[in-house]
Amino acid sequence: MDGLIIGIDLCDSYTQISCAGQEESWTFPAVLCKNNKIEEWYVGEAAYRHTLEGEGIIVDKLLNLVRRDGTATLTGTKYQGIDLLCHYIQKLLEIPKDRYPGQEIEQIVVTLAQIDAKLMEALLYCVDSVGIPRTSVCVVSHAESFIYYVLSQKKEVWNNQVALFDLSEEYLCYYEMKVQRGLRQTMIFAESEKLEEGFDLNILNTPSGVRLADKLLCSCGERLLEKKLLSSVFLTGKGFRSQDWAGEFMKLICARRRVYAEEAVFAKGAVYKALDCIGDKTSYPFIMICDGRLDTAVSIKVIHKGEESQLVLAAVGDRWYESKSTTEFILDHQNYLEFTVSPTDLKNRKLVRLTLDGFPERMEKTVKIRMNIEFLDEHTM
Repeated sequence: MDGLIIGIDLCDSYTQISCAGQEESWTFPAVLCKNNKIEEWYVGEAAYRHTLEGEGIIVDKLLNLVRRDGTATLTGTKYQGIDLLCHYIQKLLEIPKDRYPGQEIEQIVVTLAQIDAKLMEALLYCVDSVGIPRTSVCVVSHAESFIYYVLSQKKEVWNNQVALFDLSEEYLCYYEMKVQRGLRQTMIFAESEKLEEGFDLNILNTPSGVRLADKLLCSCGERLLEKKLLSSVFLTGKGFRSQDWAGEFMKLICARRRVYAEEAVFAKGAVYKALDCIGDKTSYPFIMICDGRLDTAVSIKVIHKGEESQLVLAAVGDRWYESKSTTEFILDHQNYLEFTVSPTDLKNRKLVRLTLDGFPERMEKTVKIRMNIEFLDEHTM
């Protein structure tokens, strides 16, 4: 490992950065400020400070701005959301480079609460703009970062199911990971659910608010953890920097379980993923199924070199936003393509036929077609 290996947890309310080989992580508000007089940008607490001193204008919710093609006017200049995100990413990357001078960035993994194609392309554009090749950047979901973080711990931590409560300023989210061991390959499943019981962290400033928050968490814990064989429970997010206020909830989850509090689960999980990216072979030889990855395979029946087989177009566990291919076929006594759609539960396998209406009528084996596929999301090819 010659350069910096960086994991970035990027959200609308906060950003966390972790580096491989370092216990230290940086957490700060996801805000950007431009100086009124000079072309200088600030992030986090520095952005708030310069704004309060009247030296600049602040902008927040940068990811939302990019998703909705929004703009913001700072010091008389109108900026597109993606341009502001570029400035933000540039300032982010200065933090580890200043902390560890002389080291160039070797690999970055950015983790998002949810993956969407538009935001992912914007992030890749941003790292391009600061001179980092796209081959050195990967974007994954929080659920996938959670998997990498947990699988990097001792095996007894994830021998059975693993739960995670993420309490941030934006939401209360529950993640659950389970391992399904098979004869040929092990599959790792992770699911997430944004809970309705989420609350504003400001209620923790009063005794009555603390009691209410603890009661809400207990209600979630009883509903989500009841009768489950859990190896461990993780707590992350700003709300769990201290657990003193959640006495009853802690009693509930600590009963016969290991409980760990780690504020930077997703950023550190992104670091483990980044380390795996630069290795000669993966340290995680599992099929992972989670947000950002496919839980369904798609194939098509073909004859190749005289033998009938299923040509796999997309496999279970592939990242949907990387699953693109171009295939050429020669039609033989049919004017359609028939796809086999195979979820992990094979009982729900089905055939989907796509007719090739409008193609010219020719002799058999004289019509050649080219098919390009890509995914708009994990449910749409």
